[in-house]
Amino acid sequence: MTTPSSTTTTRARFLLLGDSHADCIGRAARAAGLPFAGGPVGSGRDFLGPFCDTDGTGIAFRADGAQQLYREFLDTLGAPTLAELTVPLVCTFGLSAHTVATRQNWDVHRDRHGDVPDRFLHSRLFAGLVTATVRGALAFYEHTAALGLRVLAPLPPQRVPEMSDPRVFFAAQDVIAAELAARGVETVDLRPRVTDDYGRQRPVFCRQDDTIHGNDAFGRLVVAELLDRGL
Repeated sequence: MTTPSSTTTTRARFLLLGDSHADCIGRAARAAGLPFAGGPVGSGRDFLGPFCDTDGTGIAFRADGAQQLYREFLDTLGAPTLAELTVPLVCTFGLSAHTVATRQNWDVHRDRHGDVPDRFLHSRLFAGLVTATVRGALAFYEHTAALGLRVLAPLPPQRVPEMSDPRVFFAAQDVIAAELAARGVETVDLRPRVTDDYGRQRPVFCRQDDTIHGNDAFGRLVVAELLDRGL
């Protein structure tokens, strides 16, 4: 699913790149009349391992479809390369914590009760495994930092599907957010506003036809936060 570029003649306020979690952000921005370029260019798991190559000033996605969309988005902004981007980048690459938390990937670390222990979830080993899993996204953000771009990364909806381990989801998300912050990325964290007492996304902010995504109400909160940060 792809959120098309804004069709307004007003100068775009940001470039949106990401996975399907970017879709509700794009819909909310269009509904609010906020001009932008971009949208989803693939699924979440596409942007965990290495997914692009760099040439010093720009990037080239390895997937043809993602590369074509990316070039169309830059053309809309009049930016020949990523280095020449003059607006902030809003990006969701690497934030599909539910994929990182796939239950079977962590079975070897469970205790005799079937749980992944707290001591492991707070260990350097766990952090190292998570960062290795999302190394492609981290390399992307290292490149944007080297280019001096302003990058904002909205944390994903706090929805943990049956395929994922909730404890791993929340711990992995914290590791990823810390790694992004270390690379100069501004995380947009709406958890205090959208979750219940258990840290799960409240139904009013959930898309009703699936178990992963946020709805338009969630997207509107993200857009409001982006506006509050000057976009």
